[in-house]
Amino acid sequence: MPKPDYTALEFPAPPDGRPYVIINMVMSVDGKTVVDGTEQGLGSRIDQRLMRELRVHADIVLNGAETLRVSGSSSRLGDPILETIRAARGREGLPIAATITASANLPLDRIFFTAPDFDAVVYVARGAPADRVRALRATGRQVVLLPKRNDLAAMLSHMRSELGASLLLCEGGPTLNAGLFAIDAVDELFITIGPRIVAGRDTLTPVEGDRAFTRRTMKQLELVSAVPNEATGELYCRYRVRR
Repeated sequence: MPKPDYTALEFPAPPDGRPYVIINMVMSVDGKTVVDGTEQGLGSRIDQRLMRELRVHADIVLNGAETLRVSGSSSRLGDPILETIRAARGREGLPIAATITASANLPLDRIFFTAPDFDAVVYVARGAPADRVRALRATGRQVVLLPKRNDLAAMLSHMRSELGASLLLCEGGPTLNAGLFAIDAVDELFITIGPRIVAGRDTLTPVEGDRAFTRRTMKQLELVSAVPNEATGELYCRYRVRR
């Protein structure tokens, strides 16, 4: 079995007040998520395919602002077959793309802002420069001002109540992942482990926050599946957060 079939996955109903949240990341064997400043090169084409298969289930695909700046961001599936599978599951069209930013300083020429085939929403921290917020709104994308800086709980509430999202797929980056874990809003974690070593003291891991969890507060995960791919040397893991 070269890879799991992520299009066949089933997910629980969302909890009250927010979508069901899954995170998908790729990392090296030594736990690094970037090389030369980007995640590109860590995963194979099959890993990229699995990322898009997860999008089949998502109402919203979320990327942090730095991920958008460095690698771009969209919610495209990249394959008509995946679009057909998504439609058969009752999810018409592409997922909504989303990002969250404290500075409102984003590259407005990226497809996140220019693509006509998917909707997008920008969550902006209260107090961001007004001229930048106006520039974001001028793109035609929905802009939502959050009550306070990086208020992830308010963002999730808006996604559920105003956008009707049942499942949110977060594709990083590590700081955003840490914020979601910190407010206990992550339900599942998908990790592709690539057969590479990156090293470096300051190289990012999948979860990077200012404050580390302790033995008492660290998150406990349950392994749902682990599928090896001998052809690529990758291991595709699915974890569920224990509560």
